[in-house]
Amino acid sequence: MASAVGVQAHTKISDPTQAIRWAVSDVMALLQQPLNDLLFEAHSVHRSNFNPNEVQLSTLLNIKTGGCPEDCAYCPQSARYDTGVESETLLDVEAVRKAAENAKANGATRFCMGAAWRSPKERDLDKVIPLIEAVKDLGMESCVTLGMLKSTQAERLKSAGLDYYNHNLDTSPEFYGDIITTRTYQDRLDTLDHVRDAGISVCCGGIVGMGESIADRAGLLSNLANLPEPPESVPINMLVKVQGTPLDKIADVDTLDIVRMVAAARIMMPNSYVRLSAGREEMNDEAQALCFFAGANSIFYGEQLLTTPNPIADSDRALFTKLGIKPSAL
Repeated sequence: MASAVGVQAHTKISDPTQAIRWAVSDVMALLQQPLNDLLFEAHSVHRSNFNPNEVQLSTLLNIKTGGCPEDCAYCPQSARYDTGVESETLLDVEAVRKAAENAKANGATRFCMGAAWRSPKERDLDKVIPLIEAVKDLGMESCVTLGMLKSTQAERLKSAGLDYYNHNLDTSPEFYGDIITTRTYQDRLDTLDHVRDAGISVCCGGIVGMGESIADRAGLLSNLANLPEPPESVPINMLVKVQGTPLDKIADVDTLDIVRMVAAARIMMPNSYVRLSAGREEMNDEAQALCFFAGANSIFYGEQLLTTPNPIADSDRALFTKLGIKPSAL
């Protein structure tokens, strides 16, 4: 029997035509229930909305590395920290096209590009738009993460054919100031509004293992699910500790906490792709299998995520074979 806490128990907003709202207290109860009950409920929701044996593959390429002025405590690309990451210029179209071709040949259907900017200038978009067009020419979905956007910039990206924009909330509003001080939570929400208003699909999630409480994890999920429209893609990241960042000595997170976050995200956002993202390098096959059972149906596929390692493609293919999972098609 499914738990009493879940799809039927959380608070509804006054307008019955709108999506059900989740209170933080409800999400905490969801995260803290017995794991078997949580997994049963999450897998039931997942099976009702997706093929449980298919996983969407995305590949992430860092198109502009390092030199970011932000102070995100987890990020090795911040110019404020000595992490050994050198600042590099934006990749050219040919380099991006070749990387996207390789990703497609390896089964990826979405190609994501990240640039270490606080917010792009118009001249930056002039250079990024041809990269988006090159990816689209290959028949792949395109995604970029470039920092904060103005409404006019989001509209430019939409006109270029961009499918997804990634802009994570990272954590709860209450814990956010302990991790980032150079932009506000509202700044992030404003960018998400601009992206949504432009007609671009939203990719938005957060990071587990930065020293946050269970209430903070619940607050993150609540804010994601309570957006005017839940994100189409929800990446759940486990902190990758990088020497030189303020979080490099923080205690490891239990991988079962990642499983619980994936399961809760699946229950709360039943139609979204829940992506098992950064930190998979630290997860064994059994932990990843539990995440797939709990509702993760997207991964980043390839050897590297921006500046940190990712399980190599051969390992992913071997795991998929063991689990009977197949990559989903466009």
